[in-house]
Amino acid sequence: MQELAHQRGFFASFMPKPFSDRAGSGAHYNMSLADLESGENLFESDSDPRGCGITELGYWFIGGILKHLPALSAVISPTVNSYKRLIKEGSMSGFTWAPVFACFGNNNRTNSIRVPLGGGRVELRAADISNNPYLGGAMVLAAGLEGIREKIDPGAPHTENMYLKSESELQQLGVSYLPRSLAEAVDAFEADDLGREVMGELMAKTYADFKRAEWDEYLTHVSDWEVSRYLKLW
Repeated sequence: MQELAHQRGFFASFMPKPFSDRAGSGAHYNMSLADLESGENLFESDSDPRGCGITELGYWFIGGILKHLPALSAVISPTVNSYKRLIKEGSMSGFTWAPVFACFGNNNRTNSIRVPLGGGRVELRAADISNNPYLGGAMVLAAGLEGIREKIDPGAPHTENMYLKSESELQQLGVSYLPRSLAEAVDAFEADDLGREVMGELMAKTYADFKRAEWDEYLTHVSDWEVSRYLKLW
């Protein structure tokens, strides 16, 4: 696509949120696990009592990802701009349909994790194209496998529009927000052992340091929005 655009004097970009009044660009992880010998999809179920079409093992996988999702955000949504995408409103159509909360549901795009129609796989929707798929994939897989080992139950799927929930309703449901900035995500990454277990101590520290430096550089920049809003007030 970039080559075709270049041939016509344009460039193509998958920047997470290049325009404030348009929906952003995600790079979702669609995942399932298969039996090495038979090739059987270990997430697929025709008799799921929760109605998503996945097995108990699939739910445990989701549970592990939800447990570590704040820390994972620093890797799968790794830029300052990533968090401009992860908001409820701001597109011309009203809702952005980008994930805001750490929760899952059946074919529900207001959740961070969606089980698409037909089941058999899970979709992590918080990732964008700026993530390194090797680091992100390793971290997400490790979180999911931990969920399987520890049999972490993610609870009931959320089928309602989570954007419309009040703060008190979210608290009653036990649903938390995703990190709202790169700084919050890096804080969560450093507080969670998962990154050190997957990357090793040195790489995890180096990664966090680089992301912290990126955030600090952003804080020193005066944006056009600030100039437009404040320049003539004083």
